[in-house]
Amino acid sequence: MTNQLRGISALIPTARTDASPGARAASPLLHLRTDAVPVPVLAAALELIAPALEDSDPVTREAAAAVHARLAEALDQAATGHQLSWA
Repeated sequence: MTNQLRGISALIPTARTDASPGARAASPLLHLRTDAVPVPVLAAALELIAPALEDSDPVTREAAAAVHARLAEALDQAATGHQLSWA
């Protein structure tokens, strides 16, 4: 039987088919460039990703830290009334 990705995993680009969930998540998460969501959604995402900062998978921790930092920066910018650009 072959190892075929199914569901949302099939949509996540990865060069390695044996990649951990953290490795599969890292690529698309690190390429986020804009946020066009309400501030409460950003705040919720910040809280939801926080547990991944202590995950046993180092790739998951790295991706979570990068996304956490970007979300925190977006919330700080929103609090000051500035628009954030990650170009």
